[in-house]
Amino acid sequence: MSAQTRLASLKTLLAHVLAQTKLDIGFVLWDGSTVPADLAPGALAIQIADEGAVAAILRRPKLDTILNLWVAKRIDIRNGTAFDIAGLGGRVRGRDLRKAIDKRLAFATLLKFLFVPRGGPWPLETIGEVRPSDGSEGENKTNIQYHYDVSNAFYALFLDPEMVYSCAYFTDWGNDIAQAQRDKLEMICRKLRLKPGERFLDIGCGWGALVCHAAQHHGVNAHGVTLSQTQFDLAQDKVKRLGLQDRVTLELRDYRTLEGRFDKIASIGMFEHVGIDNHAAYFKSVKQLLAPDGLYLHHAIARPAKRNDKVFRKNKRAEYVAITRYIFPGGELDHIGMSAANLERHGFEVHDVEAWREHYARTCRLWHDRLLANHDKAVQEIGEHKTRLWLIYLAGCSLGFERGTVGIFQTLASRRKRGPSGLPPTRADLYRS
Repeated sequence: MSAQTRLASLKTLLAHVLAQTKLDIGFVLWDGSTVPADLAPGALAIQIADEGAVAAILRRPKLDTILNLWVAKRIDIRNGTAFDIAGLGGRVRGRDLRKAIDKRLAFATLLKFLFVPRGGPWPLETIGEVRPSDGSEGENKTNIQYHYDVSNAFYALFLDPEMVYSCAYFTDWGNDIAQAQRDKLEMICRKLRLKPGERFLDIGCGWGALVCHAAQHHGVNAHGVTLSQTQFDLAQDKVKRLGLQDRVTLELRDYRTLEGRFDKIASIGMFEHVGIDNHAAYFKSVKQLLAPDGLYLHHAIARPAKRNDKVFRKNKRAEYVAITRYIFPGGELDHIGMSAANLERHGFEVHDVEAWREHYARTCRLWHDRLLANHDKAVQEIGEHKTRLWLIYLAGCSLGFERGTVGIFQTLASRRKRGPSGLPPTRADLYRS
């Protein structure tokens, strides 16, 4: 069968799909032809680089296939982004589309591509399968460095000036990422009711934004730990640049090896790396490090709960599995009920839980747009494959938070004790001007 015959069959199928869905999108094929034939140059379109990409999708219509083709730029979006494609998807239900498509036409097209080689490259196939972290210091360090040691210069292309790589806090949805991250750092400090002279620990301190903010604006003696060498190096430079050596200390160290007591502890976007099987050890360590009258702020992404935890751990969305394989090896999310229960099981009292889901949707969207605007610089820094992977990851996260398939919560807790907690009677102090 000739390549021209296959191409003609594919065009017929694509035209049929567009006729059934009425979607305002087109296709640009490898020979330069389009569906519809009169597709406007500025129209939103999916671009397919070779017939092997079509063969791969028809034979294995899975998210992994799409991601590999996307990263290799064998499938691309013209005149738009993943957000534009996602916006179209809400207009057509998958079940309705499957009913509307001519099954004979689809099957006949599939047969024509059945033995076409899938071509290449397949950049993501060298990455190992998903498996939970065993909790060892060595594996934790390997997993953390895989994600965070990509390049400080790369992260600077889309993060705020303070290099905060966790959910921002928008007091106004129109705020830029720099303002929203400053407000987030301040909100964390207020929730912990930081006071001058207190010992403050940031578990997974990243590039040092929180420890520096807490020391500068709340007078604490801050200590941060990270397993990322590149984060540690930049954070050390920042502490010196700000003249905070007498109030901020940093270590390239696993939190479980720490000793001593801290008045206040924060874990911001680190818990996702721990793994559910290691949660008991995590909370035990935090309790040992927290002073009897101290406060702990637990800031973590969470999935919606299922009918029981066995089903929760077994049934995972394809997007979630892809992120834990290609972006966050060893990562695993719990649900907010599991977090609260584990805190109580390990001797904590939960005082406050706040959902920030929409804040993270906005954060990831701004990160995506900033990275897209700096696309060429990113490619120079880390290569096109990884740049495209990060773009689709940020877009997917934004859409996941927007649609509620994933959430994020800040949970304030203290060591359980008899008598008053010492916290104010309302939240009013958090929002003072």
